Amino acid sequence: MATAKQRDSMFTGIITDVGTVQSVTKTADVDYVIRTTYPVAEIAIGASIACDGACLTVVERDADWFKVSVSQETLSKTTLGRWGPGTRVNLERALKVGDELGGHMVLGHVDGLAELISVTPENGSHRLVLEAPADLARFIAAKGSVCLDGVSLTVNEVDGRRFGVNIIPHTWEVTGLGDRAPGDFVNLEIDVLARYVQRLHEML
Repeated sequence: MATAKQRDSMFTGIITDVGTVQSVTKTADVDYVIRTTYPVAEIAIGASIACDGACLTVVERDADWFKVSVSQETLSKTTLGRWGPGTRVNLERALKVGDELGGHMVLGHVDGLAELISVTPENGSHRLVLEAPADLARFIAAKGSVCLDGVSLTVNEVDGRRFGVNIIPHTWEVTGLGDRAPGDFVNLEIDVLARYVQRLHEML
């Protein structure tokens, strides 16, 4: 569950901007104004943008920012409730017909939260070890794909509920993953194909 209003948008997990939360307003939902380098005039009201991996709907925009409204249900299932002014947010606009599928198929529906256990520099890259919720760990396999805070990554190894990923220098620099520290939680979306394979296996 990523938004109060489910949408049919699709993403690839390739971050194209890191926005900054400019303001937070609490009403029945919570409204976030996010500053971005996107050409905002080209973004339609009602468009979908993945924000730290959660598919959200643009409800207002101006020269260099857009606003999204997040329901209490979404806040309870993602890290979005911890955003405040100054928080950096991984952004990806929804795919259009003909766009390159650079990462893997991402729906923007956060499945749960993974805890960051360790961050280890490794020859210019960074090795991250995370722990998935028990009900999601079975969908994570070595050499498979996961989406962490909106970033498409390949799983290196799996040990029970824990799994490791490697962040290359480019990804470290152009996403907000470098802001995370051990003990933090990140939004986790498992590979939708893994879910279907597991479901088929259960039916056999």
